[in-house]
Amino acid sequence: MNIHLYAIELSRPLREQEVQALLRCIPYERRRRLEHMPRPELQHEPLCAYAALQFGLYELYGWRELPELTYNKYGKPGFAGHSEVQFNISHTRGAVLVGIHDQPIGVDIEKIRPVSERTMQRIASVSTEKEFFESWVRRESRSKWGGAGLGAMRKDACPAMHGERFCFPDTFPGYVACVCTHSADELEEVRRFTLK
Repeated sequence: MNIHLYAIELSRPLREQEVQALLRCIPYERRRRLEHMPRPELQHEPLCAYAALQFGLYELYGWRELPELTYNKYGKPGFAGHSEVQFNISHTRGAVLVGIHDQPIGVDIEKIRPVSERTMQRIASVSTEKEFFESWVRRESRSKWGGAGLGAMRKDACPAMHGERFCFPDTFPGYVACVCTHSADELEEVRRFTLK
């Protein structure tokens, strides 16, 4: 199976009726977490990420609802009873990215934003914000692939693992994204949607 990616750009905030409709479609425990966020607008990207996941699963498998989720000890979700379907979700201000495959996958998306030269040098030894966020999404997608949490992000200079591959798909202007996989399967073109 090829690797499938779904991306949504939020060019406007969600309307209240959209928020309520999307809340009804996500797993109960995730809904509870989102409902307790300090600012309601922080729900928008995670809600769209689960909408993209649900759309992808319907498109690929015909699933009308998300199966029950399980979590590893670091909190990486998976589907109970469906180990043949692997996924990963990422969201940043204004955009989301979802990856679906039949093997473990890690995805990350970040909005390119101002970063001090000192920070760029200290954390990634780079000189532009784009390079900084490319380094960031590479590290985060790697940590999300293995489900080992943020502790795995600290060492970008560690050698690549056998069979590890990073892809930097085009999503939206002003964003960088990365997919980490140990699969030789092709990366399908990103399915892009914009909330207008």
